[in-house]
Amino acid sequence: MSNVSFRGVIPAIVTPFLNGEVDYEALDRHVDWMIESGVNAILPCGTTGESPTLSHDEHNQVVAKTIESAKGRVPVLAGAGSNSTSEAIYMARHAKKTGASGLLLVSPYYNKPTQEGLYRHFIAVAEAGELPVVLYNIPGRCAVNIMPDTIFRLSKHPLIVGVKEATGDLNQMIRTIELCGPDFLVTSGDDGLTLPLLAVGGGGVISVAANVIPKPMVEMWRLWESGEIASSRALFFKMLPFFKSMFLETNPIPVKYALSLMGRMSPQMRLPMCEPSDNVKKILKDMLTSWSLL
Repeated sequence: MSNVSFRGVIPAIVTPFLNGEVDYEALDRHVDWMIESGVNAILPCGTTGESPTLSHDEHNQVVAKTIESAKGRVPVLAGAGSNSTSEAIYMARHAKKTGASGLLLVSPYYNKPTQEGLYRHFIAVAEAGELPVVLYNIPGRCAVNIMPDTIFRLSKHPLIVGVKEATGDLNQMIRTIELCGPDFLVTSGDDGLTLPLLAVGGGGVISVAANVIPKPMVEMWRLWESGEIASSRALFFKMLPFFKSMFLETNPIPVKYALSLMGRMSPQMRLPMCEPSDNVKKILKDMLTSWSLL
């Protein structure tokens, strides 16, 4: 098993666009800001990175550019998931070749595999990619839930080191931690469940909000790890309304618009994602103002 750790705060970074193309200059600036803010690793080409709208070439280039921008300062956990096992293997091998430290593999979406199909898919990609794998369990987007017993089976493979849990079901997360033990990473895929998951043995968060408020997210983690539980909890509750604002519409619509208000990138998205409603725009502007981010 790799010595690379994916504990802590990992922003699932947005993919900036300009004039319909990936804005690699803005991507470079964003990665640099994240790392300077103290995040523990970087995740390109996840849901927040609008990966479903990236071509294969763009996907690979975004991963490569993120690794280049990181300059070895933090690990890069590359999104490499697909509902086609052969396609996921292709992206996993590219990530390995480019210098990624690990892979985030989402459940195959749309085709709704059985638990046995999920198991075989993740094993095949892990063995072909030859990098540590963090599973990504988000049934709300994939229509299939990686059950704790299946995660336990997968955890026996030396390359499968953790799971990003975005079921919203804390009981399921607890069961996974119970089955897999303390050496297997269960990290939150939902900013608003970060602290509850830490309390039962979770290992951090793969975060949307960290794109906008990286330092407070990192501070919450630092306080927790140093045993300053009350201070960590207080900061979590301070950030909770911010977390909720990031999901007023489908991710990454709010987070990308928020970053555009801050002047960090264009608000451009690719269809079928589109700009937020006027009401959500106002809420986001008010939220950023209250945090002195504008």
